[in-house]
Amino acid sequence: MIKTLLERLRQGHRTIPFPGKEPALPDLFRGRPEIDPSKCPDGCRACAEACPTGAIKTEGGVTIDLGRCLFCIDCVDACPAGAIAHTRDYRLATRRREDLVLSGKTLELAKALDGRMRSLFGRSLKLREVSAGGCNACEADVNVLNTVVFDLGRFGIQFVASPRHADGLLITGPVSRNMKLALEKTYEAVPPPKIVIAVGACAIGGGPYVDHPEVNNGAGGIVPVDLFIAGCPPHPITILDGLLRLLGRIT
Repeated sequence: MIKTLLERLRQGHRTIPFPGKEPALPDLFRGRPEIDPSKCPDGCRACAEACPTGAIKTEGGVTIDLGRCLFCIDCVDACPAGAIAHTRDYRLATRRREDLVLSGKTLELAKALDGRMRSLFGRSLKLREVSAGGCNACEADVNVLNTVVFDLGRFGIQFVASPRHADGLLITGPVSRNMKLALEKTYEAVPPPKIVIAVGACAIGGGPYVDHPEVNNGAGGIVPVDLFIAGCPPHPITILDGLLRLLGRIT
């Protein structure tokens, strides 16, 4: 017992101070991609042609859809003018799907739920996670929020085993054909009022499987989504930031 206590003292406090302080991100972290249209050569489509999910469009100006972006560097490598770069910005959550489509504008970060919903869920939010055909990357970064490092429970947010005990759903994966009915039934089992959170490129726009006949291009066409958290996968801090913005804990 004494050895255990001494080791606990040696290790110290492990929970990160976010959101009170800015998070320490790894050196290889890739945040929100940014395009400088002033550097784009006329008629160049190299970035759009290199993008594996069609997230970049060049017709009528360059746009990038963060909901489809895999955060790879194919577009960065393909751009002859160096017009594309990944920033260190981890904030990637929005309330509306269209806000993830950027054309040089500032990303419209997620606003909090309305007063009534915030009074219900602001201090206690129970979520049922649905892995709808994901590769387990988003699922892993969601699950790590329960560790002592992030300590999701300190914000009153917990994952529950049954949708009947939940206030909403957190969905990962592109919603494969085999998971569509399961997602619909799980959504119906959550008592109203309820919220839905789509985490990752697959759950938002189909990810690398976009337009494949075996997937449904994400959750938005099946259930109403209240929060979109972009990334492939989103960093745990990105997910936590989105959840706290939705609850009005970050503004």
